[in-house]
Amino acid sequence: MKKFAALLMALVLCLSATAVLAETADYSNVKLGVILLHDEDSTYDLNFINGVNEAVAALGLSEEQVIIKRGIPESKECTDTALDLIDEGCNIIFADSFGHESWLFEPAEKYPEVDFCHATGTYAHTKGLANFHNAFAAIYEGRYLAGIAAGMKLNELKAAGKLKGETPKMGYVGAFTYAEVMSGYTSFYLGAKSVCPDVTMDVQFTGSWYDEKEERDAAQALIAAGADLISQHADSMGAPSACEDAGIPDVSYNGSTIASCPNTFIVSSRINWAPYFEYIVKQKAAGQPIDTDWTGTIATDSVVLTEVNTAVAAEGTVEAIEAAKAEFVAGTKHVFDTAADNFITVKGEKVTSYLADVDSDAAFEHETEVVKDGYFHESEYRSAPYFDMQIDGINLLNSKF
Repeated sequence: MKKFAALLMALVLCLSATAVLAETADYSNVKLGVILLHDEDSTYDLNFINGVNEAVAALGLSEEQVIIKRGIPESKECTDTALDLIDEGCNIIFADSFGHESWLFEPAEKYPEVDFCHATGTYAHTKGLANFHNAFAAIYEGRYLAGIAAGMKLNELKAAGKLKGETPKMGYVGAFTYAEVMSGYTSFYLGAKSVCPDVTMDVQFTGSWYDEKEERDAAQALIAAGADLISQHADSMGAPSACEDAGIPDVSYNGSTIASCPNTFIVSSRINWAPYFEYIVKQKAAGQPIDTDWTGTIATDSVVLTEVNTAVAAEGTVEAIEAAKAEFVAGTKHVFDTAADNFITVKGEKVTSYLADVDSDAAFEHETEVVKDGYFHESEYRSAPYFDMQIDGINLLNSKF
């Protein structure tokens, strides 16, 4: 008994020492520069700003250790901004938009001692630069969970005889026909389909990540075409506000819109970037390499949902989301399940094989087999999504972008 007590005390002391070390870790040699496409008015960019602020608070960084540059376009201005940040002493540069990536190659090659981290990018694993890194998260799992909330709301409307048509129909406002957007709207649709099997979905693209008028117009067009519920992969309040005006249920993205849309908002999924910012600061401070491709998960708290607006959501929504979430964490559930009957089909046929464009090149060659073990292995061969199949049940109203 005494021996056990001694071991227990030793364990407690060890854990206490570890906690003290964590609290007193020295991050003074790290200075983070953040390049944003827009600013706080964009839900997308605000999500990164919040992630930076949470990481700064958690690690105890000073204000002088973080510089945020807002409104930086996907052009040479991004290169110039990165160089300015280096001149100001930053040794980690993070950029948040897909189109920023190629503009970071030149400074990354010129300054090998500086780590360049980029969200949603695709080139890190083939570029061959030890200081160039891509990061993303399994947000398709979050969108699937949000889709469950949508499907349950559609079932409620159907039971009450409040559908616009004979079968449930969703509308989706998308920015571009990039794999990231396609992966997102497909996973949202599949989440809804898992509880509402006869649902269909129309997708309207805007050709911009942030255009409030275009996003509002797209949502209004989808509503006019018979959509019973709207979701989006675009960054303004255009679509949610159109839903609130029309009294149409809405599943937003990158944060709750309940304050502005209390009568229609159901839930929102988002990537929580705080764990990644903490990770890169810790790695840099310790002189350790940063992952070439880093993919956050639900288990790492990198994929999160807002609280469900129970005043609008269908009864049982919270419980259904939690049950599916537990399956994702346990690894027993996969969003892009190709084995289940009639869940994912293309032109009426089940998907047994698919070559994805994982290694980015000018020819956009699809070179990597990603369907095995009964599901499409999204974001496992690189962090950024590469699901770009057009599956049955989803109708693209325009696809020029």
